[in-house]
Amino acid sequence: MSTKTVFTTGEAAKICKVSQQTIIRCFDNGSLKGFRVPGSRFRRIPRDHLFSFMKENGIPTDALDSGKRKVLIVDDNEELVELMQDAFARDGRFDIKTANNGFGAGMAVREFRPHLVVLDVMLPDINGKEVCKRVRGDDSMKSVKIICISGMVEQDKVADLIAAGADEFMQKPFSVERLVEMGCSMLEMENSNPTPS
Repeated sequence: MSTKTVFTTGEAAKICKVSQQTIIRCFDNGSLKGFRVPGSRFRRIPRDHLFSFMKENGIPTDALDSGKRKVLIVDDNEELVELMQDAFARDGRFDIKTANNGFGAGMAVREFRPHLVVLDVMLPDINGKEVCKRVRGDDSMKSVKIICISGMVEQDKVADLIAAGADEFMQKPFSVERLVEMGCSMLEMENSNPTPS
């Protein structure tokens, strides 16, 4: 699945299963919004405009996979899971699944194929380090980003997690907004609601 945010007319045509001429015509008559690359004739179509155009014209959008990134939240603290779920849901660009133990996490990673895993290190049945190792042990999941979260502080434990395959570590308690920001930047998504300066 493509995680691109801007498409050429050729790419848009492939996704919509129409000719490139059709896309160019729709672009030029304004029914498909986009922009021209400054100083050139090239047309570019941002993902959200392409998505709206497909919806309006009854074109199945599954080729765009709604453009949402999949995030898997693994923690046995239900309240925290809800807070994190809400924060990712508010961003609007994520499909969210949750698991409350390592076993559930293992199943969900295989079936849901998340782009990002937010992983509590202290799970009831297995520690987060093991989950990291298992994800990293599967070649098809090399690109999955993992943020480990925990209330523990020992720096050597953090180093162990990174060595086991975690990309980032956040100390509990943390701001869920900060977590979403970190997730977005790891997935190279534009920050949708930059904090006003």
